[in-house]
Amino acid sequence: MVSHSELREIFCSADAVCFDVDSTVIREEGIDELAKFCGVGDAVSEMTRRAMGGAVTFKAALTERLALIQPSREQVQKLLSDHPPHLTPGIRELVSRLQQRNVQVFLISGGFRSIVEHVASKLNIPATNVFANRLKFYFNGEYAGFDESQLTSESGGKGKVIGLLKERFHFKKIVMIGDGATDMEACPPADIFIGFGGNVIRQQVKDNAKWYITDFGELLQELEK
Repeated sequence: MVSHSELREIFCSADAVCFDVDSTVIREEGIDELAKFCGVGDAVSEMTRRAMGGAVTFKAALTERLALIQPSREQVQKLLSDHPPHLTPGIRELVSRLQQRNVQVFLISGGFRSIVEHVASKLNIPATNVFANRLKFYFNGEYAGFDESQLTSESGGKGKVIGLLKERFHFKKIVMIGDGATDMEACPPADIFIGFGGNVIRQQVKDNAKWYITDFGELLQELEK
């Protein structure tokens, strides 16, 4: 059993930190916001709840929800310009501090790359450090499905991304931070997992995470010690 001081030590000496995006880096769930914007909010948030409960595979849930939303390229762009996602308080300072310490920061999301890249740009995270699902559109901008080859479209996809990062960059210590069960499942291969409940508390994560926070200020304080 890793002690609390060992967890803190690993976090402070990590060479890469990976963040989930929906309800972690941003306050909203991107797919639910897109659904609301496209007029099918209630039906999709019900599907999201079922998916979170593990009743269906992640890919099946994503396929089902997107088939209902049918977002066009124009709708996605309009969502970002009219209702941009809200950054969680403290995330900007935390990411900036990690980058000053030469820690690589990655965003790993089961959400959509167009939204996640928008968030990454606000945090000075390069697009090459973003792993998320790609929406596909026909030449006229209508919805044409999503790229099923992305690791993030599969159940257990976040763990597969972290495995890939370790292989590609030979990181010694990777930290995963997120609000959900899919984030917690990514450890291992992540060396430690930090549960985040600043936007929404998922009881399963709160009960099982060895380190659980509700404010990014706590991690910032660890780095300042």
